[in-house]
Amino acid sequence: MSAADSLLCRRPWHDLPPALAPLLRARLPELTTEMVQAIRREVRGYRQPVGSAVARDLAEAVRLAATQFAELVEEPDAPQQHYVARFRRLGRLEYLSGRGMDGLQAAYRIGARVACRRYADVARDAALSGEIAVPLSEAVLTHIHALAEESVAGFAEARAGAADEVLRTRRLLAARLLDRHRDPLAEPLPDLARRAVWPLPERVRCAVLPATADLTGVDADVLRVSRGGELHLVVPDERLPAERPLDERGLTVLEGAGAAVGPSMPLDEAWVSLHCARLGRRLGRPRAEEHLSELHLLHGSPIGTLLADKVLEPLRALPPGKAERLTDTLDALLASSGRTAPEVATALGIHPQTARNRLRQLAVLYGERLADPAFRFDAQLALRSRSQRRSLPS
Repeated sequence: MSAADSLLCRRPWHDLPPALAPLLRARLPELTTEMVQAIRREVRGYRQPVGSAVARDLAEAVRLAATQFAELVEEPDAPQQHYVARFRRLGRLEYLSGRGMDGLQAAYRIGARVACRRYADVARDAALSGEIAVPLSEAVLTHIHALAEESVAGFAEARAGAADEVLRTRRLLAARLLDRHRDPLAEPLPDLARRAVWPLPERVRCAVLPATADLTGVDADVLRVSRGGELHLVVPDERLPAERPLDERGLTVLEGAGAAVGPSMPLDEAWVSLHCARLGRRLGRPRAEEHLSELHLLHGSPIGTLLADKVLEPLRALPPGKAERLTDTLDALLASSGRTAPEVATALGIHPQTARNRLRQLAVLYGERLADPAFRFDAQLALRSRSQRRSLPS
């Protein structure tokens, strides 16, 4: 028995005057508009442009709910099965969009709150007996509960009926991890990962391949999703040692197929690894982490942050003040033409002996890299990017 059978075809509608029905119908446009506005205001995920599919589905659902309520006031025992499919569809849409039921449940509660107040206003304006206030509120709450139950049933049906649920969920999980901007109504990531039977790692690497690439040799635990004519893979970094980034999980078989792998990143920044991999593939650099300066020149501040972290790694264990002074000294050294202590001292406004002491410390920390043109280029680019980022308004 559906919620429509068990809840809608009984009281409290028998305690409401049928004359209320035409009064509600006459005010439906303004009532539904107010409900939609309240839901859009209070549920972030429904703040979509008015012409979007989400906004149209929301407006249609609210209109249907208000129309059905008026029908029940007029004929409490009338069949209601023709509405079931419409509200189950809402639950299915939430599931297929990768969202949980929290947002839709919140929308139902907000709609009920507005309906209780505004339906009572309609009854009062029509000088109907004040005694209908209690059964009217009870009817609204019973109605919303029944609609929510139908949507929950639709959500469950969609989940149970999906072909190869684990693979579908893994594709959805991969897309979620690679999306820079997360849907606030989306199912919580741990819940989605549990359904995908994929333990969430702390760090991942991403790979980009041609859409036609053969994934036969890639481990089944590697997430994959087709997007924009490419195959995107998400690989737990615990199983992909940094010194051999293409040798584990079967990815080495893809080197000749135009694959590129991004650097290791925290899980919530997987999109940066994908970003690097895509740029690396475009440049013909399969191991993107080895060419961060080139990728940064091609595109983007996220890579500049990675490069700065890599260049300044030797200073990370130092006290913040000392690390900052040595960073400034390194910057002045790289900018000087003769790389002498007096030049560095003049640039920093310090005594030459102080400059010499700092340069000795840098020599201990960086060794021969200070004379390596490739490192000097990376360091200058990283420090310039760091300086520019700091100059931006927060």
